[in-house]
Amino acid sequence: MATGTATGAAAAATSAAPDMGGMGGMGDGCKISMLWNWSTIGSCFISSSWKITSTGMFAGSCIGVILLVMSLELLRRAVKEYDAYLIRQHAAASAAVEHSSTGKDGSDIVVASTCAPVGYRPKIWEQGIRALLHMVQFAVAYFIMLLAMYYNGYIIICIFIGAFLGAFVFQWETLGLGGGKTSATKEATVCCG
Repeated sequence: MATGTATGAAAAATSAAPDMGGMGGMGDGCKISMLWNWSTIGSCFISSSWKITSTGMFAGSCIGVILLVMSLELLRRAVKEYDAYLIRQHAAASAAVEHSSTGKDGSDIVVASTCAPVGYRPKIWEQGIRALLHMVQFAVAYFIMLLAMYYNGYIIICIFIGAFLGAFVFQWETLGLGGGKTSATKEATVCCG
């Protein structure tokens, strides 16, 4: 009798377990592969609630992935522009320290600060904004990495297209000014923030 109960419990546990099918699917019918694939209908990304049920939904997902990668490039540009803004504000404040006075003959004499230009350490709220931008950039980059780990050829191609379009739009800048550094010299890879 104990053998019959154990066998019945094992059979119930086996039938209740989701069918992983060699990582090819889950109990809710999602197609998930840890190998290169070209799956469309039935594929799931990130969670079972993002299950592709139609061609239109897959096309929308591809467009969404392209826009997500472009938003990463937008965030990178935003960080750079915000830092440049802070530096310009500091330079303007430093220039205001210079003042003019009147000489013995009535002419204006500009008295400049004797301090050489130095770096700028952001105020706590400015650093908070910088940290927030970094956090959002980091989160978007890891979300893109998670999508790439599904090894879906279409999604990976969309990631590449998004990177191209994002760089084309958001890295279009004047070259050769400010010491000759450009976005390309700073960022060797595009993964993970």
